[in-house]
Amino acid sequence: MNNATGVHQRDLVLGIDEAGRGPALGPMVLAAVALDPTASAHLTALGVTDSKAFGSGVQAHARRVALVVEIERAATFVAVEVCDVATIDNYVARRRLNVLERERAVCLIRRGPQCARIVADGATLFAPLKAVYPQLEAHDGGESIHVAVAAASVCAKVRRDELFACVEQRYLATHGPIAGAGYGEGSQSWVNNFLEKFGELPPEVRASWGWRTSATLFRVGTAPAQQMTLF
Repeated sequence: MNNATGVHQRDLVLGIDEAGRGPALGPMVLAAVALDPTASAHLTALGVTDSKAFGSGVQAHARRVALVVEIERAATFVAVEVCDVATIDNYVARRRLNVLERERAVCLIRRGPQCARIVADGATLFAPLKAVYPQLEAHDGGESIHVAVAAASVCAKVRRDELFACVEQRYLATHGPIAGAGYGEGSQSWVNNFLEKFGELPPEVRASWGWRTSATLFRVGTAPAQQMTLF
């Protein structure tokens, strides 16, 4: 990570994006990347773009991993926030998933350097943060607005894939691979097979999806999730 003192804060752009908002299992990860103009040009030339543009599979993952190495070398700041399944379920039960994302985005902003611009992916999702951070821009398709957002999307995706691989490895010998990395019919079938066998969900599955079993009726945890009062 580049922390050169010669970089003026007015030149820095902080990009924010997430991976794993909607799958059936596994965490959600938000990432933030701060870039100066030189780093931005370098990463653009290397082909850093929206993580989804690389597709899926082993080769796509390897390409993203290689880009994360370059991002970490070039960036002034790189950080991630991991939202575990229990936290996601807690917020979803109160229809506050957007609040969770905003809270974690604020954590990333506070951890990072002061930046002239903050560009976040999600026009409606992140617009409320403008009241606290006037330099923040909330865009749909933020990866096309600034490469810092694209870099954040790649970092978030790689970290989530690493965490998901740990989940899959935990059950591989007894239940086989989880198709779709938590998304789509393949992952839903894996969860349903687990339910049929054991009558309950593994802890890595989002109970807030409303799986059809009396043994897994979703309840908000007794310990309230940590709240912020900004929004």
